Amino acid sequence: MTLDTVERAAQTPDEPQPYAELGMKDDEYQRVREILGRRPTSAELAIYSVMWSEHCSYKSSKVHLRQFATKAPKCDALLVGMGENAGVVDIGDGWAVTFKIESHNHPSYVEPHQGAATGVGGIVRDILSMGARPIAVMDSLRFGGADQPDTKRVLPGVVEGISSYGNCLGLPNIGGEVVFDPCYIGNPLVNALCVGLLRKDQIKLATAPGPGNKVVLFGARTGADGIGGASVLASATFDEESQAKRPAVQVGDPFMEKLLIECCLELFQAGVVVGIQDLGAAGISCATTEMAAKGAGGMRIDLNLVPLRDPTLRPEEILMSESQERMMAIVAPDDVPAFLAICEKWDVPATVIGEVTDTGRLVMTWDGEVIVDIPPGTAANEGPVYERPLREPAGQAALNADGPERLPRPADLRETLLTLLGSPNLASKEWVTSQYDRYVRGNTVLAQPADAGVLRIAEALPGAEPTTRGIALAVDGNGRYAKLDPYAGAQLALSEAYRNVAVTGARPLAVTNCLNFGSPEDPEVMWQFAEAVRGLADACQTLGVPVTGGNVSFYNQTGSTAIHPTPVVGVLGVIEDVSKRIRHGFTAPGLRVALLGETREEFGGSEWAHAIHGHLGGMPPQVNLAAERALAEVLVAAAAAGLAEGSHDLSDGGLGIALAESCLAHGIGCSVELPGGDPFVDLFSESVARALVCVRPEALEEFTRLCARYEVPCQVLGTTGGGSLSVEGVFEIAVEELRETHGRTLPAIFG
Repeated sequence: MTLDTVERAAQTPDEPQPYAELGMKDDEYQRVREILGRRPTSAELAIYSVMWSEHCSYKSSKVHLRQFATKAPKCDALLVGMGENAGVVDIGDGWAVTFKIESHNHPSYVEPHQGAATGVGGIVRDILSMGARPIAVMDSLRFGGADQPDTKRVLPGVVEGISSYGNCLGLPNIGGEVVFDPCYIGNPLVNALCVGLLRKDQIKLATAPGPGNKVVLFGARTGADGIGGASVLASATFDEESQAKRPAVQVGDPFMEKLLIECCLELFQAGVVVGIQDLGAAGISCATTEMAAKGAGGMRIDLNLVPLRDPTLRPEEILMSESQERMMAIVAPDDVPAFLAICEKWDVPATVIGEVTDTGRLVMTWDGEVIVDIPPGTAANEGPVYERPLREPAGQAALNADGPERLPRPADLRETLLTLLGSPNLASKEWVTSQYDRYVRGNTVLAQPADAGVLRIAEALPGAEPTTRGIALAVDGNGRYAKLDPYAGAQLALSEAYRNVAVTGARPLAVTNCLNFGSPEDPEVMWQFAEAVRGLADACQTLGVPVTGGNVSFYNQTGSTAIHPTPVVGVLGVIEDVSKRIRHGFTAPGLRVALLGETREEFGGSEWAHAIHGHLGGMPPQVNLAAERALAEVLVAAAAAGLAEGSHDLSDGGLGIALAESCLAHGIGCSVELPGGDPFVDLFSESVARALVCVRPEALEEFTRLCARYEVPCQVLGTTGGGSLSVEGVFEIAVEELRETHGRTLPAIFG
């Protein structure tokens, strides 16, 4: 095969090129020709095709995502925002936290184990590349109906991939969600979050400054696995040929990643890294173009020097490969020997493959011939930007008019609670979470099934200065709410994650998001997306929590059938003294049980309508961000003052599920009286800005004064103790019956 050099490309302008097969539109290809003043070489076409893919360029979402910057609330704690590998937040005492969530949806359908495993590996490297030690992971998972054959194929592999990779890395999995809905059949969502810790003066960036500095590729060798993986699989709809795309799925090696983590941390400590970037989607294409564009403007690379697992790979395949466990660093010439020595110590292959220039060009050679000569910013930052047509879905008005008011209300509230408690979405996820190590490293304070994960940071880094601080993380979303109203649905995802952080006693501080939607070429999907982004940006502004970064995942549909719009939101919170966190559920007998917040008759998109009637219609619960913020103030203050012994947010399934799960947390029952006139509404409404808190009797008066100060409604329902959940005049259920009902569902389905 003739090598397609830059010189040859200039001499053969009419040679046909497979740009359409690589996902490029006619006008995109013509634009590349205009930028270069000739046709691209095969290697250049590979670079532009992956860098201008939907997954890498955000070409359909950029115009909307800008709201996260234009509406960003003032936040002195924000050290690094959107545009880098992950956001960084100052948490005090000289410490900073970096966190981010990303999707690996399509690869996880094609090859569940490796798709999910490499999703974890990729997000961990994003955190590592900021200069941080990864300290925990979380995941947000969505599958089709729990009893569907496709779910039984995909879910076990996804869970196994997450657990094997994370457990091998020694990272605790401290929280997340597992949701079932028929809309995700054939298109599961696998969203992975990682959080890392660093000193705030040790942040690293993906930049290539300093002409003459060396470009070092280190980590695993480059192979044929994952060629165009995330960038291609995540930029097209699924069809019956999806299973044939298995070679595009990356293959992970968590043991190499563990070595890479420790190697990077020692490199940072030694001060021999000028800039660093992980190799994720688009591989070497992405790392070279982005780092050159952010740095001195130029780079020269000899692709023959790239260590290969498969010596038959062509240059364009090397450039598109998304083989895992690889990093690229910029190193001063005098520091190269020390850099390579540290890599050798950790048995991490490292090779100098080029150097930084100030030419404003990214030049790559193969066998001494120039095969790439492009302005790197045109690939990294100047891709197409589309203002896609928007149209409210044709059936939206009818969907919103079909409220759950017409559904028959249950005569037996006891049976309804047990049915909900055993339904796949509300049943115990222990079958999943027991496969994850939640306590490795010894810094986990709260983990599943608590509302949020909480970590102490005092011992998270060797030799760290003592501190009482801790961090809390929650990730939430509700596709049914967003289907009914994407603007409100995105805000409800944020408010639930914000509330889940607050019920631990931590103050919510910052946000990451993963926006999962159907095809951007569908105006109805783009309307959903635009509304969700607008809603999330507005809510972040109101709550004072900035978006630090995230991910957009489009083309989540099979054929013409899109998933529910599913914005998933992660919230990071900080607690001044981790020993004062609020524990989960009912923690001791003899405590007073208080319901905070206001309950209204709100069942649109509820678990009751979904699990009992298979119904979706009406409007989701009313958003009340002011009430959400006031509730958080009460919970944070109560934790600091030692007034709250236990807590639980109210969300899916309402008060009834919160009471049952609070009993199950420590095997302690309760006796309560419902607050309103309608037991059904009291038990199963999903109104927002509500929480259960259990308080010592002698602290109750001070606690109620605290609620009054922030104008948060507080109703004392009863007392903890005994072996049953007893709702006066309505029903009584033994805790053991609750436990058996709650725990049997997933094991019965998945074995």
